[in-house]
Order: sequence, then C-alpha cells, then structure tokens
Amino acid sequence: MLVDSHCHLDFPEFTDRLDAVLASMQANGVGHALCVSVALDRFEDVLRIARSDPRLSASVGVHPDSPDAVEPDVQTLVRLAADPKVVAIGETGLDYFRSAGDTEWQRERFRVHIRAARASGRPLIVHTRAASADTIRLLREERADEAGGVLHCFTEDWATARAGLDLGFHISFSGILTFRNAQSLREVAARVPDDRLLVETDSPYLAPVPKRGRTNEPAWVLHVAECLAQLRGRTLDEIATLTTTNFFRLFPGARPPADAHD
Repeated sequence: MLVDSHCHLDFPEFTDRLDAVLASMQANGVGHALCVSVALDRFEDVLRIARSDPRLSASVGVHPDSPDAVEPDVQTLVRLAADPKVVAIGETGLDYFRSAGDTEWQRERFRVHIRAARASGRPLIVHTRAASADTIRLLREERADEAGGVLHCFTEDWATARAGLDLGFHISFSGILTFRNAQSLREVAARVPDDRLLVETDSPYLAPVPKRGRTNEPAWVLHVAECLAQLRGRTLDEIATLTTTNFFRLFPGARPPADAHD
C-alpha cells in the first residue's frame, strides 16, 4: 500500500470527481491520502471531504503564498486541530519566490503555525521555496523539533535536507522527482534515510512522468514511488512499505486500514 502524504482534493479540479479519484486510488494501491488545508475560509471543505471517506485525513493551516488570507492565530489553529480527522498543522512555511517587498508577515504567520503545532501535539507540514535559510532558522528558533513534521514537496539541496533531518523532520518528494531536469533533487532523494522518506502528489499540481500535462491526482503517487525505488535500488514494495510506515508514525491521528502493509 502507498500513501499520498499531501494533496488538495478541495480544489476546483476535483469538484464532482471525488468518487472517481478514490476509485483510481484503490486501483493503484494508494490506501490513504492527506488533504492539506491552504486557507481558513476553505477549511470546512477540506474537513468535509476528509470526513467523507476513512481513507482520507486533513490538516489545518494557511499557505504562505496568500498575503490577504484570513490570518490564523494559535488558539484558532489549536481548536480546529482538535477534530479527530485533523492530523497536522499546515501547510505553512515561507515562499519568497512570488513575494515582493517586506515578507515579515510570512515569517510571523509561520511562527504562529509552529506554536500551534507544539500546543496541539500535531506535526507540521512545511512549504519552503527560495527561503530555505529562513525556514530552517525559524524552525530552530520556535523549537519545531518538539512538534516534528515534514518538509513537503522538497526541492532544496542536501544541506537543507540535512538541517531538516537534524530537527527530526521527514522529507517528502513529489512528481518533481521524475522531471528530466531534476537530477540534483534525485541525488538528494537517494541520501535521505529510509525512516524519514515520504511520497506525495501535491495534486492537482505537478503530475509526474508519465502523466505530465494532466491534472495530478493521489493515485499517481505510484509513479513517484517507482522513481524513488529506482534511485535507491529498492523494490516498489519496499518503498511502499517504508513510506507508509513513516506516514502513519508521523501522523498517528491518521487511521491505517487493516491491510496497510499489504
């Protein structure tokens, strides 16, 4: 069994398609998916979808790309994270790629999420783009190692991965790993310890080879796992087993099916 550790099933690309998406997951051996929140005003949709099927779980958080989003506070995030379907805080983090001018608002929002993760006992889902130094610095300053979590859709260098690992974080790889121009990322993926690996789609984005150009979906995490197996000289079954085990250990609130390791 595989797990998609990061997807966005509440996005418009999946409207009226959820049954087909879940059927495709089953057909491809994907037994669970984590539906990740990006905005508080859309959280109820994320939670509704997660509640609709035992193969789904949810997170609560506000993405760093949205300067005009409803701003979270620690108390609100902790309260919403108390729902049994919510297994993580995020996605949160820093993204300087699209931001201009003063980005202190991003850093403050990130600090709020880290504090909420520590207070709620939920792990963090961290997004970082063109901001790795500040991301690691804030994780250290806010004692994020007490919460743990994952650097999702990882695209940074080995030094950043190593710093995250030293904080007790997992590293998750998406369909980017399969892209022709991602050799340096594949070199990082080959080095991450077995017990810290996760796989994801970040769907509806970043469809992996051989599905490039199409709307991504959780079933296609299979292709990420296949690429990772080839890189690491392992079988697909071995990668599936270890990434699934890692997921349910990191997110203990998510409920594995009885045949989770079959």
